[in-house]
Amino acid sequence: MKNFLAQLFGKKHIMNIDVTIIGTGSMGRALATRTIAAGKNLQVLARSTETAATFAAELGSGITSGNTTEAPAGQIVILALPFDAAKEYVTAQGAALDSKIVIDISNPVDFSTFDSLTTAAGSSAAEDISALTSATVVKAFNTTFAGPLTTGSAEGTPLDVFVAGEESARNTVASFITAAGMRPIEVGGLHHARELEGFQLLVMAMQVNPALPDFNWGTALKIVG
Repeated sequence: MKNFLAQLFGKKHIMNIDVTIIGTGSMGRALATRTIAAGKNLQVLARSTETAATFAAELGSGITSGNTTEAPAGQIVILALPFDAAKEYVTAQGAALDSKIVIDISNPVDFSTFDSLTTAAGSSAAEDISALTSATVVKAFNTTFAGPLTTGSAEGTPLDVFVAGEESARNTVASFITAAGMRPIEVGGLHHARELEGFQLLVMAMQVNPALPDFNWGTALKIVG
């Protein structure tokens, strides 16, 4: 069955791909769900061609797939990857990312303690990734967990998604978020990824704190005013 799906979907090409998602984990699936809801043409890439093909088939018809060694087809490329894997990916892709918008969703958290970030002071995962690629990197979706992101809502209202990056690219990502049924909150240049990652460190620490049993990785952030 997997070989059949790989043949059926793995070599399929759709013209004018809007979004490529790298990764097939829970965040990749949530982002794919929102991308489809936005009416965008989607490509999913994974280290295993068969895994990507199976994932595409599960999402529905019209989704193209392939291997992460291939150049991504989408104008927007979402790295649904951990920080170190995201760095490896953009380094390996090199010039294939020229002129593309790359969305970094990672949180460089020390997962052994949930008490600190692994990036150097005065930097961020997004800035470190940006230094490795010619693409325009935007920070977004790092403050969203997969559950709320899948539905795109929090307590019946559109999910807030914070966005940091160069203005033009940030606006493009914000438009995508709006089309996906959520509310973008643009916070400025890419250096503000430092605050977004630092804040999410605190939110993630709440999820593993036994004194806060109501937090179970389904938390959603909402700005009310």
